[in-house]
Amino acid sequence: MQFGVFSIGDVTQDPTTGRTPTEAERIRAMTEIALKAEEVGLDVFATGEHHNPPFVPSAPTTHLAYIAAQTKNLQLSTATTLITTNDPVRLAEDYAFLQHLADGRIDLMLGRGNTGPVYPWFGKDIREGIPLAVENYHLLRRLWREPVVSWQGKFRTPVQGFTATPAPLDGIPPFVWHGSIRSPQIAEQAAYYGDGFFHNNIFWNKEHTAKMVNLYRNRYESYGHGRADQAIVGLGGHVFIGSTEQEAKDFFRPYFDNAPVYGHGPSLEEFTAQTPLTVGTVEQVVERTLQFADWVGDYQRQLFLIDHAGLPQEVVLEQIEILGTQVVPELRRRFEERRPDHVPSNPPTHATLGSYAPHALVSPGEEK
Repeated sequence: MQFGVFSIGDVTQDPTTGRTPTEAERIRAMTEIALKAEEVGLDVFATGEHHNPPFVPSAPTTHLAYIAAQTKNLQLSTATTLITTNDPVRLAEDYAFLQHLADGRIDLMLGRGNTGPVYPWFGKDIREGIPLAVENYHLLRRLWREPVVSWQGKFRTPVQGFTATPAPLDGIPPFVWHGSIRSPQIAEQAAYYGDGFFHNNIFWNKEHTAKMVNLYRNRYESYGHGRADQAIVGLGGHVFIGSTEQEAKDFFRPYFDNAPVYGHGPSLEEFTAQTPLTVGTVEQVVERTLQFADWVGDYQRQLFLIDHAGLPQEVVLEQIEILGTQVVPELRRRFEERRPDHVPSNPPTHATLGSYAPHALVSPGEEK
């Protein structure tokens, strides 16, 4: 099973000191987080994509290429690549280029994002979010799988006799996750193509998470990719670890209360009761994370948000150290103890995708 960390790259004031890092400091901090993740034996680092303050990761492929040059084993991913507002031609070439630089150690998570104004900034209409996601991914798949593409759709100019360059490394396109927290159409899209489905469940109760993942699993099976419990699933999570539960809560509370995403809302106790956020000891994080498989079935990737809400960088690195050396080894052992033999332990990688047979190259609802 893959374990890792993801960053949304927020530039947030530390509520205990009043200091706000510069954008340059935050970019360097995200790089340091990725290098620390590899050092302590984690499998994945993923970066978000944002084009508005207070976030800095507007160029994921640039950043991941820089990290790839300094790592050997770390799988590099996104959380999320905006399939709606990025040109699929540009995505095809950028991520194939990154795939070559990283020796295949990349995949990407596609999503619509959660910032409404990004659509007009890039000349798109938010009311077309779902159709854009479906059409753009259809073209992206073709660009990665066909040497010459002629295509016409609704949302961009036609493509005539186009060859994306470079082609995917070894002719093997990067593995794709479809990320969604609330759109059943995206779960359907992931299932249709036999791709992965990532539910970033850090804001949601277990009933909602289970509903979305089970929809994907059932549709994955109906499209003939395998049994429902063999579908490729990833989950998000958010933890803060202390020597005791009270110590962890006392330290983390001011950061939670002032977080740009969920601060000034439910209390820390209310939020941890309703969502996967876990603030406590190593043992509590292990036990809570193991429950995720009770909600959604055995899954393949678990990513944790560690560096949110203005936490000092030295604290973030300490958290990753604890995660990699104390939490994840126990999670690996216990998740594999419960996993049936026929259920994949890991998502596909470049090394395992050579035998992958892609589904027919049509979009849901189109005639084959």
